[in-house]
Amino acid sequence: MKRLTLGLCCLVILGSCGVRERVGNGLDGVRGALGNAFASSDGRGLCGDPSLQGEVVGAVPGKLNGCGIQDAVRLHSVGNVRLSQAALIDCPTARALEVWVRETAKPAVGRRGGGLSGLKVAAHYSCRTRNNQPGAPISEHGRGKAIDISAVLLKDGSAITVEDGWRKRRDGKALRRMHKDACGVFGTVLGPGSDGYHEDHFHFDTRRHGNGAYCR
Repeated sequence: MKRLTLGLCCLVILGSCGVRERVGNGLDGVRGALGNAFASSDGRGLCGDPSLQGEVVGAVPGKLNGCGIQDAVRLHSVGNVRLSQAALIDCPTARALEVWVRETAKPAVGRRGGGLSGLKVAAHYSCRTRNNQPGAPISEHGRGKAIDISAVLLKDGSAITVEDGWRKRRDGKALRRMHKDACGVFGTVLGPGSDGYHEDHFHFDTRRHGNGAYCR
């Protein structure tokens, strides 16, 4: 009897762990008929975060070896901050973007132009090599772990663009804060002056490096 009881307890514990894991990535109970993931079956929202709005996509196969997303979502907005185009990414990247929007982008903009209303997405999932260079490793964009932001959009219809604002006094101060404080929230942060490929946008991805975040 003791063995039977112990065995049942183990099954319950293991089952609970499995549920927590699925809920943690926001994919539990939202496939099939539910499809639309504005709210998951436990009411916690897309990727387990009620502030993330979008839909579950599921597995995305890649055309190149190393590309693809196992559990993809299509993110439309983060709270009241709308993305200019829906971003096909994985849940850890969506959650990291939410943290950055809430803790960095919104405070950096403040009340200017009525506050932050949107993000101009320059790129999200794309099965390709890094910077589209022949022979280079697969980009984190090809794994659904990256998003590029070229501007932040304000409620009055104006925008602060990375390309034009980086070297301006007022815009640059806000943009540099957004760039700096993204480091650690994301595993890789690139922007103007990093490598010549990111002069007009921020590249954020959730790849983790052995020596900590890589930020340039």
